[in-house]
Amino acid sequence: MKLDLQEIETFLRVVELGGVSRAAEALALSKSVVSKRLSDLEQHLGAKLLHRSTRKVAPTENGQRFYQQAKGALRDLHEAAEAATFNDSGLRGRLQMLAPMSFGTLWLAPLIAEFMCLHRELEVTLHLDDRISDFEREGYDLCVRISRIGDSALIARKLATSARMLCCSPEYAAQHGVPTQIEELLAHDCIGYSNVTSGQFWSFESCDAAGDLLSIAPRGRFASNNGEVMCAMALAGQGLALLPSFIVHRHLRDGSLIEVLPQARAQAYAIYAMYPRSSRASRKVLALCDFLQQRLANPPWENA
Repeated sequence: MKLDLQEIETFLRVVELGGVSRAAEALALSKSVVSKRLSDLEQHLGAKLLHRSTRKVAPTENGQRFYQQAKGALRDLHEAAEAATFNDSGLRGRLQMLAPMSFGTLWLAPLIAEFMCLHRELEVTLHLDDRISDFEREGYDLCVRISRIGDSALIARKLATSARMLCCSPEYAAQHGVPTQIEELLAHDCIGYSNVTSGQFWSFESCDAAGDLLSIAPRGRFASNNGEVMCAMALAGQGLALLPSFIVHRHLRDGSLIEVLPQARAQAYAIYAMYPRSSRASRKVLALCDFLQQRLANPPWENA
């Protein structure tokens, strides 16, 4: 039986992405090339692997079984090739990453650039998305997440902690005043985070012995699914915003934003690197995790 690795890799991507068009885009191929590879693979195996419709593509029972076994075998093959070709010049091969938009643009991209300078044969693709994704199924080797994903199938390595700061512009404070107690936030325009349900609540650590959280549902005329947009609206005097320090640190230092209710401590964000528990992490994934932990041990936004 003749098997082609390109055909197998193409099949895996079609299953992971749920369609020929999305796989073709991810692989930088035409749809006709992807379709031919799928047909050739089915012919070589003598089995139907996919149910095709105008809306979606889904694996058959044989296809699902082949997907599970081929994915593990192909991963082992890549790891063997990686180990055989590792040399003094450093890591090589491809690394697919997923990370949140703001943290990725502000802090992660420069660190990845530094890492790539150390390993000049390494290829990295960084996809930025604030949504929680099934990143292994979508073909990613590693993801960086703000707050831990409750998934026992993932190994999480903590990279850093970022405080969250309640802030507004001096202009907003001069026009509307600032609250002196958490409950007074309900009388102010608050800039919301629309990406997750928990973003509709602001939680603060209680000062009492029980250590309970005090949560409020802020009200306002504007919400966004991106922290930098929320920060821009706060800078424009459109309300109070609760944002991570890695976004607002420079604005607090130059006075374009001021901290509100500094005695009320919002729950901090933990930043994690995460990869699947189900397989051995590749040398390049572990090396990048080690590098990020080292560089973020003392968060640069605290000293910038």
